[in-house]
Amino acid sequence: MAKPAKSEKATPQRKGKAPFLRLVEGEALSYLESLDSDSFPMIYVDPPFNTGKRQELHRTRTSRDTDGDRIGFKGQRYRTETVSKMGYLDSYSDYMAFLGPHLEQAVRVMSPSGSLFVHLDAREVHYAKVFLDSLLGRDRFMNEIIWAYDFGGRSRSKWSSKHDSILWYVKDPKSYTFRFEDMDRIPYMAPGLVGPKKASRGKTPTDVWWNTIVSTVGKERTGYPNQKPRAILDRLVRVHSNPGDTLLDFFAGSGTTGAAAWELGRSAILVDQNPEAIGVMKERLAGANPEVLLARD
Repeated sequence: MAKPAKSEKATPQRKGKAPFLRLVEGEALSYLESLDSDSFPMIYVDPPFNTGKRQELHRTRTSRDTDGDRIGFKGQRYRTETVSKMGYLDSYSDYMAFLGPHLEQAVRVMSPSGSLFVHLDAREVHYAKVFLDSLLGRDRFMNEIIWAYDFGGRSRSKWSSKHDSILWYVKDPKSYTFRFEDMDRIPYMAPGLVGPKKASRGKTPTDVWWNTIVSTVGKERTGYPNQKPRAILDRLVRVHSNPGDTLLDFFAGSGTTGAAAWELGRSAILVDQNPEAIGVMKERLAGANPEVLLARD
C-alpha cells in the first residue's frame, strides 16, 4: 500500500515565504488556462450544485426602534432592514459539460504530489466521480468525505438530505501530503468503552465529518449563499498542505478557503466571476491585505 509523502514539521510558514492572498475576479476556466502546469499542491473547489434554482441570501441589520417589526428581550422592539442581496443562478442543462473542463484544468495545474478536493452533493457528485476516475484513473481516488449536518427543514416525502460529499483525488498515489499529526481529534461517541486516557485524547476523524452549517446569526456568516464552515476547510488545509504552500480555489464564493489558508500560514489564490463574491472576500479578508486582480478574457 502506498504511503503518503513525509510532511515537514509544522511551522508558521516555510522560511523566506511570506503568505499572501490573491483575489481574482474573472471567469474561472479562462484564468485556469493561463496558469502554469504542476503549480498547486492543494486545490479545493465548491462549484455550483446544479440545484435548478437561484441561490440567494439577504444580509440584514437589526436596530432598536419603538415602531420596529420585531419584539426582543424584555419586550423591546427592533427593526430589521435588508442591507444587501447576493446570489447566483444555479442551473445547468448539461452540468458536466460545464464542470468537466474546469476539472481537466485543475488536474493540469495540480502539482505532482498535489491533492484535488471537489465539494458537491448527491445531485451531481456521482457524475463528477466517474469523470475524474476516467481523467485520472481510479487508483488516484483516495476518499469520498461525507460532511453530515443536522439543520434545516425536514421532508415528509423522502429521507431528508443532510450531507455533502467531498471527493479527494491525488496526482500520484505514492507521493502526497497527509499531515496525520496535525489532524484534530474529536470525542468518542462511547467514551466509556475506551477508558479515560483515550477518551481525554479523543479519536481521529474518519471519512464522515459531523459539523453544523454556518450559523445564520453567527460571526462567521458573511451573507454569501452556501458558505461553507471554516472547520471543514481548516481540517483539509491543515492535513493536506504544508505551511508556505499556495492553494487554489476557483469557485471561491465567500472566501472560506482563503480564510483558512491565511490563518494556517498558507497562501491562496481565490477566483470568482461574481463581483459580489469578490466584495465579500475583500471585506472578510481585509486583515490579510489581499491583492485584487481583474482577469481579462
